[in-house]
Amino acid sequence: MDQQVQGLKDEVLDLNRELFMLEEELLFPANTQVAVFVSMDVGEYFALDSVQLTLDGKPVSKYLYTEREARALNRGGVHRLYLGNLKAGGHELVAIFTGQGSHERDYRRGATLKFEKGIGAKFVELAISDRASKMQPEFMVREWE
Repeated sequence: MDQQVQGLKDEVLDLNRELFMLEEELLFPANTQVAVFVSMDVGEYFALDSVQLTLDGKPVSKYLYTEREARALNRGGVHRLYLGNLKAGGHELVAIFTGQGSHERDYRRGATLKFEKGIGAKFVELAISDRASKMQPEFMVREWE
């Protein structure tokens, strides 16, 4: 009896996974999909609090990080901040980062990327890294190939 119940649980989990993937494909077709990720490298000069994202002047995402999530990013984790659809053509992405720098100084910095969306999915990374030479954080936006 226990084996049958466990077998049914496994089947339900597999079915749920397949339904989730189908839903993703229907809501965000690969040819119009854009995904934006946040990553951090080191994090000695900046403690991330939140990220605001606008696409073509429209706010599309705002995320407030918990201490646990920020620590995960510092350890090499990557967070999917946004998943949506964009038509082909030129677009502008603006990210506003807020947090605390060294000596508990408040930071609010922006980074912008103008890009061309073609056929196929577009992946963008919002990367926060330490610039040791200036003892400050650096905020970059880059496209994944």
